[in-house]
Amino acid sequence: MSSIDACLEGIARANERILAQPLDRRREHIRERTVRVIVPDLETAFDMRLTVDGLTDVTPGPLEASGSAQVRVTVTSDDLVALAEDRLDPAVALITRRLKVDATLSDMLRLRRVL
Repeated sequence: MSSIDACLEGIARANERILAQPLDRRREHIRERTVRVIVPDLETAFDMRLTVDGLTDVTPGPLEASGSAQVRVTVTSDDLVALAEDRLDPAVALITRRLKVDATLSDMLRLRRVL
C-alpha cells in the first residue's frame, strides 16, 4: 500500500503531464471540472479542480466527507502511483476494473486527449 504522500506525488506527476501539453490544446480539451479521487485502501479522497492551469486546490480528506465532484475516480493507492509512473496503462486499468471513472462520456473523451 502506497502512502498519502506517494499519492500526492502521483497527482503532481499527472499535473505535470497536463501542463506539458500546449496551452491551446489544453484550452481545446479541458473544461473546468471538480474532481474527486477516491483511494479506498487509504480511506482517503483527494478533492481538486481541473482547469487549463492543471490540477489545482488538491486537498486530501476522509472518505466520509461528501463531495459533489463532477468527475469521480476510484483507484487503489498502488494503482494510482503506477498510473502516474506509466507502469500501468489506463485502458488496461479500466478494463480490469482497477480504475473506475464516473464522468460523462464527453468528459472522459476530453480527459483522454490531454492525459
